[in-house]
Amino acid sequence: MDKSWMHSDRRSKAYEFGVEAFLNFAVENLLTTTHIRCPCVKCVNLKLFGVGIIRDHVYFNGIDQSYKNWTFHGEPWEATTNASRNVEEDDGHSRYSFVSEEIDMDDNDFGDFGSDPYEFANVIGDGDQPVYPGCRKYTKLSALVKLYNLKAKHGMSDVCFTELLILQGDLLPEGNTIPTSMYEAKKTLCALGLSYEKMHACPNDCILYRKEYEDSTNCPTCGISRWKEGKDSILKEGVPAKVVWYFPPIPRFKRMFQSHETAKSLTWHAARKSIDGQMSHPADSPSWKLLDDKWPEFGNEPRNLRLALSSYGFNPHSSLSSRYSCWPVILVTYNLPPWLCMKRKFMMLTLLISGPKQPGNDIDVYLEPLIDNLKSLWVGIRGVYDAHNGEYFTLRAALMWTINDFPAYGNLSGCVVKGYKACPICGDDTPSHMLKNGHKICYIGHRKWLPINHPYRRQRAAFNGKPEYGIPPEPLTGEEVLHMVENGDRVCWKKKSIFFDLEYWKYLPMRHALDVMHIEKNVCDSIIGTLLEIPGKNKDGIAARLDLLNMGVKTYLQPKYGESRTRLPHGPWNLSRAEKREVCNSFYGMKVPEGYSSNIKNLVSLQDSRLLGLKSHDCHTLMQQLLPVAIRSVLEKPARYMKVLKGYVQNRTRPEGCIAERYIAEEAVEFCTQHLSDVSTVGVPSSQKMRVSKPLSGCTMSVVDQDLLNQAHLYVLENTEEVLPYIEQHMIHRQKAKRRR
Repeated sequence: MDKSWMHSDRRSKAYEFGVEAFLNFAVENLLTTTHIRCPCVKCVNLKLFGVGIIRDHVYFNGIDQSYKNWTFHGEPWEATTNASRNVEEDDGHSRYSFVSEEIDMDDNDFGDFGSDPYEFANVIGDGDQPVYPGCRKYTKLSALVKLYNLKAKHGMSDVCFTELLILQGDLLPEGNTIPTSMYEAKKTLCALGLSYEKMHACPNDCILYRKEYEDSTNCPTCGISRWKEGKDSILKEGVPAKVVWYFPPIPRFKRMFQSHETAKSLTWHAARKSIDGQMSHPADSPSWKLLDDKWPEFGNEPRNLRLALSSYGFNPHSSLSSRYSCWPVILVTYNLPPWLCMKRKFMMLTLLISGPKQPGNDIDVYLEPLIDNLKSLWVGIRGVYDAHNGEYFTLRAALMWTINDFPAYGNLSGCVVKGYKACPICGDDTPSHMLKNGHKICYIGHRKWLPINHPYRRQRAAFNGKPEYGIPPEPLTGEEVLHMVENGDRVCWKKKSIFFDLEYWKYLPMRHALDVMHIEKNVCDSIIGTLLEIPGKNKDGIAARLDLLNMGVKTYLQPKYGESRTRLPHGPWNLSRAEKREVCNSFYGMKVPEGYSSNIKNLVSLQDSRLLGLKSHDCHTLMQQLLPVAIRSVLEKPARYMKVLKGYVQNRTRPEGCIAERYIAEEAVEFCTQHLSDVSTVGVPSSQKMRVSKPLSGCTMSVVDQDLLNQAHLYVLENTEEVLPYIEQHMIHRQKAKRRR
């Protein structure tokens, strides 16, 4: 259809004929004359009127000339896929920015209007009403968004939020548009993209009732019913036995690009430059660079997303005795700068797997819908609107790795993480040893990952009594792992991971990453439990001492058997009751900045010398900074001068006399030693102890020529305080000599 009339003079016949042709086109395609979006400059398709009012608006205000594809009036939406819309911007905002300024909303509140523009226009048009007659500051939509933001921010329950809405409605004048219930509020906000899908699942984690199983009532694998069984053993028709909540990521990614500021931040990685050669952002990682090099068409578009997936189970109930395990699956977008990508706002929940038991190795069943979306994102999602550049583009995304603890790593990757072959790198050659008394498998070959000249490799007594000369193995590539699991070589592999369904997954150099904070918490709990001898967390006991004896390590710590009880010799890590109390008092008296960690004082139990309720971040701060400070209070102190004077006292009835006599005697000795050779002093360490006979560990020696040595010697002389008087005297003599000449 000819659209050149949109740029003609509004008084011309071409403009008049064009308006009528446009209105006829809209009526024919939308089959209505009462609810049509007005494309004038002021309404910009956000308000609905009849044909007569729209005709007047288009004549008086003019038509929005950036509205080149009439998608709101019946033209196919696909026509805008590759179209570059010349959106009129004011101070970097899109043509919809006046709406956010008028109702004080963030751009993210506009939701996914790219997939359903009619529904979004309805919400905006309905929400443009004032919150009460005469109100100019808030509209129905802006007030509802602010109230809902308070609900989400402070964890307000649905009942509480409903009562708040009712109270707000009573406080405002009659005729206000505040919803009267949570149901009405949610119905309004659903059009903004805040929705999810509930999928039924087999209670035994066999299948999801989707695709070919959508209408099934029994699991085709195990035969169990789809419906929940009541206490009377009667099936409740229509009530699912297990549900998984799915939050589709594609419309949420679209919504991110509809925010001007967020769309700009999503290309931050393309502008940064790594100047020191160190990895300070995932953009410096080999996985990122491989995607750029192997698929240049993907890497050349900075808006294409690089993602990470994280999954871990938690107990949603306040009762710690409950064994309920709920598993969220979260996506993280690495395109954002580091100060944004890990913020709560950009951590995208995609799956919520219900309990009561964890999915384990069957987690692939629940990941199927997410993997399907990731496949679509790799091919490309057309027609995504970029508010920063004011254009439509094809969005692609790639998953670079997963982040989880070690057991969840085994569930997601399919690798064995227990038993004698638990190392995913060593595989069949894992150096493992079964402890005879502790009945646990320990892995003693970890020193081979150190540099070849590291001093720990030669130490025997501190480890297993043997030196370590081995070299670390090379990690398997994704192609090698895929070949092993597909050809039945599954000694160290339990299954083929569903992530191999992604075209690029087998080429990535690192496919799974371990959660350092989670591992650090486990190590911290063990250290604190051993130092303070907390029951259930103390790793030092009779079984551990006997295992050391069997391995020939620290045999002096073997248990001493008596007639009535067994005594464990005091180890260097064992604290007395007074020392434990002193450590706990150190923690109890610590004050940390707000937001640095939990209030350490509240985590200390002075009655039984324990630390309770430590979170992952608390363990991180304890291990890195706070624990060394607390332990320092019970370590052996260096000799202070007051202690020396106290040692002078031999007669407690005359302490001052003893100190005076001993002092002058030492003073006389110190004076005499200055005139005698080969006599060591008392108050100064001997030169033998101060001398460094060999380089410290880690040092390197180099040979310099005589010229460089002379320059270094001259530099030291010119910058040494003791030499300055001689330099000044030399300069005075030189000046006097010049005057004589």
